[in-house]
Amino acid sequence: MEYNVHTLPNGIRLLHVPSASPISHACILINSGSRDEGEAESGLAHFIEHLVFKRTEKRSTNQILNRLESVGADLNAYTTKEYTCIHASFLNPYLDRTLELFNDIMFHSTFPEEELEKEKGVILDEIASYLDQPEEAIYDDFEDLLFAGHSLGRNILGTTESVSKLSREDIKAFMAKNYHTDKIVIAVLGNYALNKVIKTGSKYYEAIPSNPYKANRNAPEKAKTVDIISEKPISQAHVVLGCQAYDLHHPYKTGLLLLNNIIGGTGMSSILNLQIREKYGIAYTIETGYSPLSDTGLFTVYFGTDKEKLDRARTLINKEFKKFRENPMTEVQLQRAKNKFIGQIALGEENRIGLIISMAKSLMDYDQIDSLETVFAKIQAVSTNDMAAIADEMLAENNLSSLTFYPLT
Repeated sequence: MEYNVHTLPNGIRLLHVPSASPISHACILINSGSRDEGEAESGLAHFIEHLVFKRTEKRSTNQILNRLESVGADLNAYTTKEYTCIHASFLNPYLDRTLELFNDIMFHSTFPEEELEKEKGVILDEIASYLDQPEEAIYDDFEDLLFAGHSLGRNILGTTESVSKLSREDIKAFMAKNYHTDKIVIAVLGNYALNKVIKTGSKYYEAIPSNPYKANRNAPEKAKTVDIISEKPISQAHVVLGCQAYDLHHPYKTGLLLLNNIIGGTGMSSILNLQIREKYGIAYTIETGYSPLSDTGLFTVYFGTDKEKLDRARTLINKEFKKFRENPMTEVQLQRAKNKFIGQIALGEENRIGLIISMAKSLMDYDQIDSLETVFAKIQAVSTNDMAAIADEMLAENNLSSLTFYPLT
């Protein structure tokens, strides 16, 4: 897909992706997330993402929320371990309005005390709600095992204790330390000339003071393999298996993305779904995930089942992994898997807001954006030997830690 990048004098990059649609999509992506928090700051990046919508130097909360919604646009945000993202979808005439609002909430929020206290209550409710969903909470507890003692292991939402203590001074200090102008991308997908995007982006972002990135992230150490059982007041057992995996720049990243899709990824035809759910009816949900990060990664397997079926489920999963490792894929099997994966990626291009955020992340992580043809070529370049090596490492039983939420007896 055609794209253009313009870098402002302060380091902020403007990404322009032309599109003939009457609907545009835009985001501001900041390379700062929960991993950049100190232990006492747990939940701060997510707290900031909430608070930027609450008041700015010239707008109230209602004015912020109505600025785009009043013209039928959609405005939203999210926080991850490594990113904060504000994004919007809107009709083409409202590009100026959108980029101005992004600027206002990200760089001119006032964080009034009454809004801080109000939003703490909202987030504490969010934490409580999250903890009531064992299929969600188990992932965070598992990451805390794999990244023990490291900020990557902490819940993005923070804890009741940490969130309750966050202050306006904490917010200001965190943003000054982590919102680096050369780690910010403003991305626009829409029916605009490049000059218009540059002119509008420069109008709102060129005056932001330069704050160059200073390396301040430490890679986590590899944790020892553990198997933990935690009793909970729940009716079904929930299990996550997994290990630290390849980072964004590892040569096996594409191969693991492919392996993840084969084993338990999108769709009903994955190996684990066919064998564990369809053949034996043991688990309603069974899935795998792979999340590559800047200096590490995470590979997981999740399933929920009745406690009486738990041991059998674990045995069957290990059996499938062993079978996959001991019987390398043939060229025909691998090509079939590649065709499926390529088709899913191509269909994903239809999600335009997801596409522009993905392109912004690629620019942030790699300083370039691969075309679909290049992405497909990387998938096609994965060999059966690559898949065998990746499976030997990622699917080895002695390499997988586990966390089980077990119903109280």
